[in-house]
Formats: sequence, C-alpha cells, structure tokens
Amino acid sequence: MEKVKIIKERLKIAQSCQKSYSNIHRRDLEFKEDDWVVGDPSAIVQIEAIEFNEELSYEEIPVAILDRQVQKLRNKEIASVKELWRNQQVEEATWEDEEEMRKKYPYLFE
Repeated sequence: MEKVKIIKERLKIAQSCQKSYSNIHRRDLEFKEDDWVVGDPSAIVQIEAIEFNEELSYEEIPVAILDRQVQKLRNKEIASVKELWRNQQVEEATWEDEEEMRKKYPYLFE
C-alpha cells in the first residue's frame, strides 16, 4: 500500500507539472462576428467538377512533372518522377515510376 501511495503522489506531481507547462502557452481567444478563423484564404483551392463512375470512384489526372530522380540499386536503376495531380496542391505531389507514367501519360514528357 505504501508503494501505491508513492506512485499516486508522483503521478499528481507529474500531472501538476504538465498542467503548468500547458497553461503557460494557453491564452483566451475572443472572436467577433465575421472574423476569419478557419485558416489562410490563399490556401483555398478551386475544385473542378469531378466525374464519378458507377463504383463511386474517379481517376486522378497528372498535370505536371515537378522533379525527377534515379534510385540506384545493385543491378539496376529506377527512375521516378514527382507528379502534380489535378485538384491537389504541390505539397500533395507523389513520386511515381517514370516508365509507367510515360506509358499512361505520354503528353507530360513532350
């Protein structure tokens, strides 16, 4: 029982410390009607109409190649391209296999 009391006391001390640390960074916020509080308005992206198929899915279409890299393995090299997709921002670009992208979307490499 003595050890349980010691553990409870140490937990209370730890909680108290954490509470004091978090309260230092907290501040009361007040908002008025018509205040902009949902983020940066420049980050809003206009979304085009998306056409869904019967399975309620759609195909993303790449619009640009942002970067290219080649990974060297023991016996071969793998080329990848960083693709910017329609209705997405630059931060959401993905690395894709260059050979597959050349087959599917040859207009990007012209």
